[in-house]
Amino acid sequence: MRDAFGGIANMVIIIVFLVLVSGYMAFNVNYTKAFRVKNMIITKFEQYEGNCGYNTTCDQEIQAYMASVGYSAPNFSINEVGYTCNHGYCYKGFSSGSTSDGTAKAYFKIITQINIDIPIINKIMPGLKIFQVSGDTKAIVIAPGITVY
Repeated sequence: MRDAFGGIANMVIIIVFLVLVSGYMAFNVNYTKAFRVKNMIITKFEQYEGNCGYNTTCDQEIQAYMASVGYSAPNFSINEVGYTCNHGYCYKGFSSGSTSDGTAKAYFKIITQINIDIPIINKIMPGLKIFQVSGDTKAIVIAPGITVY
């Protein structure tokens, strides 16, 4: 009887260990995707001077890159004022003064989500900010018509 209990206890320990290691590896892969996508979006915002609204050339290039690396965060949104969310990422422009000739400068905060699609964790912690990756662009001269706060 004692040997049977020892075998079951050992099997449970092994299964728990495998689940923890697998979960850690899945989190790392998804974190890397979110981090790479965030960096690419920052690059595109700087390249297009903040003109990356919905259905622009910049937005289409960002979507193509996200599809190529397999990144998706379909229902990602931020409930703070001023954030615009497109296709799994959110951004907000912040004014940072002006240049010597009077043109406006701004920087953008970009936020992507680490998409861990485990229903139990998503129900328990739906808005946990640890599952988000954020970064800022450099101060750039913004294109005309771009709204910043």
